[in-house]
Amino acid sequence: MAVIIFTIILWYSGLFFQSFFLHRYAAHQSFTMSKLGERICFILTWITQGSNYLSAYGYGVMHRMHHAFADTEDDPHSPMYSPSLFAMMWRTRNIYSDVVRHRIEVEDRFTRNVPKWDTFDRFATSWASRIGWGLAYTAFFFYFATAWWQWLLLPVAYLMAPIHGVIINWFAHKYGYRNFKVGDTSRNLLPFDWLMMGEAYHNNHHKYGDRANFGGVRWHEIDVTYVVMRVLHAFNIIKLKPARVKVVREY
Repeated sequence: MAVIIFTIILWYSGLFFQSFFLHRYAAHQSFTMSKLGERICFILTWITQGSNYLSAYGYGVMHRMHHAFADTEDDPHSPMYSPSLFAMMWRTRNIYSDVVRHRIEVEDRFTRNVPKWDTFDRFATSWASRIGWGLAYTAFFFYFATAWWQWLLLPVAYLMAPIHGVIINWFAHKYGYRNFKVGDTSRNLLPFDWLMMGEAYHNNHHKYGDRANFGGVRWHEIDVTYVVMRVLHAFNIIKLKPARVKVVREY
């Protein structure tokens, strides 16, 4: 039971900071916060993502490229230009690595105001950090696993962030329903997004990219991450930006 609870905590805590900090803040800047709050989010992202920590700069830049080039040959991760799920993951990994290590030239519109903390990123993405977290996960499983099948969850712990990414970048471009006509294959993967904390309302998000609330178009679309953001806004921890357009469903 401890292993299952541990995996669930890793899943949702890592997912929250990926959605809240990397996606809605670093990539889309749908809210503002203090420099101290930003640094705390860097550290909490490292703690919750552990062995598969993602750089806010790398994620933010690559995600902006995804929106600009969705489902074209320049899209960093499109099912339309990858023969398999694993081929898309490998392509995503290579482009992300090139962005983080500044091996490719990136347009200013993709890098403007994306948060950077190079010293921390070098530490958090180092092999020492990744292997250290991996060993900690393995030790936890060694002491608390009570059945052989629980060990099947260990690779999930190692690769949580890439799994989160592929669920949306592959499956939410293939399956689900659409509220809006957009120039790509994005879909809302789940009617109620209990699995991805709002990220699965992908068609909504592609229609209104800078909108903080990914759900709310239909009555059942509850964006849990946005609910937490509203609480943080109420306590003046973050400042949500006002919506610039009225949402009108097209289907």
